[in-house]
Amino acid sequence: MRRYFDDPQCAHALGNALLLLGLVLLGVGVTGGYLIDGRLSLIAQVLAHVLIILGPTLVKLGYILRINARHRLHLTY
Repeated sequence: MRRYFDDPQCAHALGNALLLLGLVLLGVGVTGGYLIDGRLSLIAQVLAHVLIILGPTLVKLGYILRINARHRLHLTY
């Protein structure tokens, strides 16, 4: 796992993947927790609400990782 953080290109790719995964988990969580909650069991609703917390956490970690990698690659925009 250390190679992902030492190589800025790998860190940038990992940051992108975390951003995408976080957005997908957030979308699934909102869909399950609020839109189709009447059709889900209690356990599924609880897991959907957990995804609402986990998704933005991964988005934030991915964004920070991307910022750090872009800084080390000397990319701006």
